[in-house]
Amino acid sequence: MTSKIAKLTALLTLSIALAACATQPGPKPDAAISYATETIPPLPVAHANNAVAQVTVDGKTMLFSFMGLTAGKTYKDISKQAFGYTEGDSAWKRLEDVPVPEGRLAATAIGLGEAVYLFGGYSVAADGTEVSTLENFRYDARTNHYDPIPAMPVPTDDAVSFVYAERYIYLVSGWHNTGNVREVQVYDTVDNSWFKATKYPGSPVFGHAGGIVGNQFVIADGVAVFGTREAGDRRFETVNEGWTGTINPVNPAEITYKRLPQLPGRGNYRMGGAGDAQGNRVLFVGGTSNAYNYNGIGYNGEPSKPTAHVFAWDFTRDNWVAYTDKPMPSMDHRGLVKVDGQWVTIGGMVGAQQVAGEVLPVSK
Repeated sequence: MTSKIAKLTALLTLSIALAACATQPGPKPDAAISYATETIPPLPVAHANNAVAQVTVDGKTMLFSFMGLTAGKTYKDISKQAFGYTEGDSAWKRLEDVPVPEGRLAATAIGLGEAVYLFGGYSVAADGTEVSTLENFRYDARTNHYDPIPAMPVPTDDAVSFVYAERYIYLVSGWHNTGNVREVQVYDTVDNSWFKATKYPGSPVFGHAGGIVGNQFVIADGVAVFGTREAGDRRFETVNEGWTGTINPVNPAEITYKRLPQLPGRGNYRMGGAGDAQGNRVLFVGGTSNAYNYNGIGYNGEPSKPTAHVFAWDFTRDNWVAYTDKPMPSMDHRGLVKVDGQWVTIGGMVGAQQVAGEVLPVSK
């Protein structure tokens, strides 16, 4: 455990580095984050806010993208398309559409074994009504077949998901129809059932990011509701918070939380996040400081600008660590995947709120 002085020094160094990120690269990491040395082709159709996951079948990594928003960025452009890519192939393949009545935004996907589990998301009607959806699925990577699984107790979108003990899939906080929730909902893939775990103690948020290493997970930032504006509509703003949760190995419904040191600047929305067991850290990339509706225009009426920030909560150092910015700013991510030891994002939005299909490296 580092001393208080060492922790304060490290946090000050990080503050300076992150404050400078808008104009110059941050400090180089001690343990480099690698980038894709072989180009992975872009999605056949550009998608943002798409649920992404990976599995390994017959020794090859398979990547997946489910649903999301296509280039038009209206309610008519919300997709239920699915795509898969197998390591070594020259292109992505179009898969069977997700079997839902209409497309979804802000779903989350988790790869486990040779299956991908799809949860949550929301639909948007012509009048702008948004509904957190009920349907959840298990997708078999070998057979390209979806099987329905039980609905989560509280239908939630824009949640953080991760898998623990190769069995339990946790969904932390998120949005339910009219407001954020603190629920931590756990799907038992063995028993095909749900239970609730200790509630998230931070600000209830949507569009946050996180990941797990061992039995410890980290949740960072997101968007919360801060009262109403003068016009009477709700005010949505990013939250600058980090929390770690430790799952009791004897009782997976029991979580002990600890608030982490606050990072400088504003919080981030729809970053890519994932647990990196090899680096003993939870990694965060991209996002934006301006909360926005699904089209990339902020709730304040201003276009949201993506960032290139890369940082992590390092369990070994027990502190935040800043890394060199990734080559291209991006936002509107629903996950982060690792191919041959290298971190990438799939789709999202880049500059000028452009929906992208590229598989982008995290950092040089």
